[in-house]
Amino acid sequence: MIHMSRMRAPASRAPRGFTLIELLVALFIAAVMFAMGYGAINQALTTRGSIRRHQQNLVQLETAMRVIEQDFVQLAPRPVRSPDGTTYLACLQGGPTSGSSGTADSPGASDTSAPLVVLTRGGWSNPTGLQRSELERVAYVLDNGTLVREHWNVLDATLSSTPFKRNLLKRLRNVTFRYMVPVTRSWVDTWPTAGVSSAGIEDSAFRMRPEAVEVTLDTQQWGKIVRIFEIAN
Repeated sequence: MIHMSRMRAPASRAPRGFTLIELLVALFIAAVMFAMGYGAINQALTTRGSIRRHQQNLVQLETAMRVIEQDFVQLAPRPVRSPDGTTYLACLQGGPTSGSSGTADSPGASDTSAPLVVLTRGGWSNPTGLQRSELERVAYVLDNGTLVREHWNVLDATLSSTPFKRNLLKRLRNVTFRYMVPVTRSWVDTWPTAGVSSAGIEDSAFRMRPEAVEVTLDTQQWGKIVRIFEIAN
């Protein structure tokens, strides 16, 4: 009997758990995996935001170019009366002397910048049937790096006329316009090229239009962008 008890197998030990070191290693590995996953997600979100901003900037650039093109393509040979009513202004005025704030050459211009170009365009839609002309007086102003389009509800604006403003494109270093002379097809920076006498609205210089207009946008993001718009004469 004593011999049988001595030959009996020893009792099995209790199940052993994880040690503290094993738990720390597992937590460290999990933390590394979470950090890698968070970095990947954060990078994806950052890239998505950057792509969305680039898309918005491209849409803004395309919209600005389309608006400028529509204005110049529909350039109308219609001069306007100066704000003080003493003289007439050409259908297209462009260049450093195209106008300045508070002068007769610039009806309702921006208080901070002189207009780069002022023109009369046709095709102004009138879906509500207002009693107004389908011609529109438009000006482009570079105000603190933003290209602003201004327009008036009347062609022959007065000194009290206030323009409606629309920001077209931001983050610009500079905006320049050049005009192609119809006969010589040479580019000039100022329009009209010949001196106007201000004798009356029938003066041919007031109705003269260039053959084409070149627009150069010096952007901070894409550098210089040049577009040429043909003018129908």
